[in-house]
Amino acid sequence: MEDHIGVSVVHPDMGSEGWEFRTDHPGATGDRLHGLPFARDLYTRADPGISGRVTVPILWDTSQDTIVSNESAEIIRMFNSAFDGLTGNGDDYWPEDLRAAIEPVNARIYDTVNNGVYRAGFATTQAAYDEAIGPLFDTLDWLEARLSQDRYLMGARLTEADWRLFTTLIRFDKVYHTHFKCNRARIVDYPNIWAYLRDLYQWPGVAGTVDFDHITRHYYHSHDMINPHRIVPIGPALDLDAPHGRG
Repeated sequence: MEDHIGVSVVHPDMGSEGWEFRTDHPGATGDRLHGLPFARDLYTRADPGISGRVTVPILWDTSQDTIVSNESAEIIRMFNSAFDGLTGNGDDYWPEDLRAAIEPVNARIYDTVNNGVYRAGFATTQAAYDEAIGPLFDTLDWLEARLSQDRYLMGARLTEADWRLFTTLIRFDKVYHTHFKCNRARIVDYPNIWAYLRDLYQWPGVAGTVDFDHITRHYYHSHDMINPHRIVPIGPALDLDAPHGRG
């Protein structure tokens, strides 16, 4: 939990008791605001009578002592401009002139890639798996072709569409390819997507947000229905710092 300008973005680990705030792994900070053990405790702190699923990320208002949002798409839009007056950062990843073009790209990527890997990974029938895996790789093929022409999804400008895709791409070869059976191809097998991923990773401040130890431990430990012995595989070596050549 990081405290910045009156809000915190919470993204804890998930164990047998649900999302929890850990302190026993390098880089894990626990809940530095309230010292609570589980994300569910934040939900009941915000509303003692709340019912329903506990999800992350959680945007917490430290002044009002409550949850602002737990929807990642909403939080991305808020952070794009809500604090510009305080931070002096005017970067715009939701430019008005590209919004109509961004929306359908976001929709396809969310449905078939961001959510598609989960639909494939959690499938309990061959039919459900087949229904998810085909569109996932169709979209990766589409992205490979699109990125052969443009540096970013919207051309020369970096937008929220790129960052929404990044979160899945960065985990793909380490986790989704094996753990979620998304193994027709790896991201490194797509020359343009692989270079694009390195381009995004090398943007200032981004690499420091990626902890592959946390990522792999989370997935392989959390889903005992998929990985009952909770063995964390060694995973592939990825040189994300290699020159991307997309300038």
